[in-house]
Amino acid sequence: MTEDMQGRKVAFLVAPEGVEQVELTDPWKAVKNSGGWSELVSIRPGTVQAFHRLDKADNFDVDKTVPPTRAADYDALVLPGGVVNPDHLRQVPEAVQFVRDFFQQRKPVAAICHAPWLLVEADVVSGRTVTSYPSLVTDLRNAGAIWADQEVVVDRGLITSRGPEDLPAFCSKLVAEMSQHQPA
Repeated sequence: MTEDMQGRKVAFLVAPEGVEQVELTDPWKAVKNSGGWSELVSIRPGTVQAFHRLDKADNFDVDKTVPPTRAADYDALVLPGGVVNPDHLRQVPEAVQFVRDFFQQRKPVAAICHAPWLLVEADVVSGRTVTSYPSLVTDLRNAGAIWADQEVVVDRGLITSRGPEDLPAFCSKLVAEMSQHQPA
């Protein structure tokens, strides 16, 4: 197995505010350090406000917006967590469809912490084994997922982790899975 993401383009989907900064920046660095190219996708142009738990952290420039950006433009998707970030995104039909399209196109998707809320809304977890921040267990089970209390779970191209403490394992697995997938 190679861990070379050369030529792979990865979308990081975030809301205008509420993304957990380290869950954005650590996977971003992992993709970059393995030769991949990332773009920050949001639901409106400008900047996004990241957080460190409940405290404001850095702002990041948005590269593209949904719409018109499409899953077909990328090889993989990363969904960082933070409580507000996925809660906001799951209320935006275009963001939900963007996520759903990655699954329909059988492309790797990585989601950490509270991000699986967006997977529930996209109706893509039924029958899959996943993990998440513990407060999402009931939501995921009600959506048909099998929840596992593990630092990282991989199920048919879906990579999930519980939270920031699992970032080393999450980043390693997302690079490995995305490296195996053939670029679009």
